[in-house]
Amino acid sequence: MPTNRRHFLQQLGGLAAGIGAGPSALASFASTSTAPKLFFEISLAQWSLHKALFAKKLDNLDFPLVAKRDYGIGAVEYVNQFFKDKAKDEKYLAELLKRCHDNGVKNHLIMCDAEGSLASLNDKERLQAVDNHYKWVDAAKFLGCVTIRVNAFGEGSAEDVQKAAIDGLGRLGEYGAKVGINIIVENHGGYTSNGVWLSGVMKAINKPNVGTLPDFGNFCVKRDGKGPWEGKCIEEYDRYKGVSELMPFAKGASAKTYDFDAAGNCVETDYAKMLKIVRDAGFRGYVGIEFEGDKISEEEGIRKTKVLLEKAGAAIS
Repeated sequence: MPTNRRHFLQQLGGLAAGIGAGPSALASFASTSTAPKLFFEISLAQWSLHKALFAKKLDNLDFPLVAKRDYGIGAVEYVNQFFKDKAKDEKYLAELLKRCHDNGVKNHLIMCDAEGSLASLNDKERLQAVDNHYKWVDAAKFLGCVTIRVNAFGEGSAEDVQKAAIDGLGRLGEYGAKVGINIIVENHGGYTSNGVWLSGVMKAINKPNVGTLPDFGNFCVKRDGKGPWEGKCIEEYDRYKGVSELMPFAKGASAKTYDFDAAGNCVETDYAKMLKIVRDAGFRGYVGIEFEGDKISEEEGIRKTKVLLEKAGAAIS
């Protein structure tokens, strides 16, 4: 969730070298009316439609219908920003759940932002952030989700922030375990985009319901501005290495795309190589489409990402 989401959030407060199917092979993959058999399921991340949602051209309640009707996707990933005041509104959540049932859509997860720093070095702030997330754990349970995605941000040395993250996430994980909800962390900038750092957090917490959401594109560890999202990226972690390090703890994955070449391949990421890493880790869950490009429409970006996932996934399944 980089560039555009950063802006809105600021306003709101060699593992797989030499595999058999490279971009040229993928380009020759013919799309068919029958979906190919894949080792993963495809979900749609709501952020792929953030422009339409912020512009009020799409309402959060209609997201499940749009996912199924327009893109043939039967599992969705919400972003709490689009119903941030509804976490405790059971009438609203019941209506959202009804629309999912009416359209045969499964609720997979809720991405939670702007609820405080779970890795703050300030004990009071960290504990408040943990408490702020409880309502989203409860909302996820109500909606039939199995997971919420959170952030693990904090200011200080890598070692100190890691210790704070272990505490904050561990506490939230305990609450999630009581109601059967997973707590997962995305590589989302700063320390969290360092695969060794975040996998170290997971190893220390060592809870079955606390894990990661490897994003194929969010690996900027240092920017020339303040915070994890401000300014130009000046240091980037190797995305293939990072995903490899995070996959052992993964309870989902984000298929980030921005731009495509003439053959339909992602310009930023070799999807054949990336999906082989995902498959070889033994992952068999949901890979969520998260398109963030500006050169084509959100609708076209979602469709291109879906086709890319299907052809790259089928080539290595």
